[in-house]
Amino acid sequence: MKSPIRTALLVVLIGVPVNLMVLPALRAQPLMPSPPPSTTPAAQRNALNALRAQVNWFRNATRTAPSYATGNYGMVLHQFQLMREAYNAFKATLTPNQLTAGANELAELEAGLDILQEAFDDYQQDVAVGRSPNAAFKSMCQVLNGAASVWLKELNKTAKRLRL
Repeated sequence: MKSPIRTALLVVLIGVPVNLMVLPALRAQPLMPSPPPSTTPAAQRNALNALRAQVNWFRNATRTAPSYATGNYGMVLHQFQLMREAYNAFKATLTPNQLTAGANELAELEAGLDILQEAFDDYQQDVAVGRSPNAAFKSMCQVLNGAASVWLKELNKTAKRLRL
């Protein structure tokens, strides 16, 4: 009967040369570029619905996070970042004609996201000047929830104008 140490040593001795032969072959293969996002009407509807859902998840986080003892700021910030990513994914599904036709509205939506982002900076400044973190966080969440509601209405108007 072979000892476990001897068996492990054999596996290592046999595995190292095999890895040295296989790994360079794997690295030599070219990376395949990811396909561009689809601009089909179905892909656009799916991306729009995913964005709407993410906005609702963000708004839910702004309503529930003040009751959490820890991690509330990080959760709200994370949901906002996911919302911005969902917006970028949505924009990527638009055709060049739609991007041109809705350029002003899309720029306003982008600016709206930037304004929402500023609320996180304002919270940090409030706490830095001595405001209670809980009070500052509750205020930030109320502002973000209301602003996200307005942003969602504007998104829906834009989607309707772009015939999505």
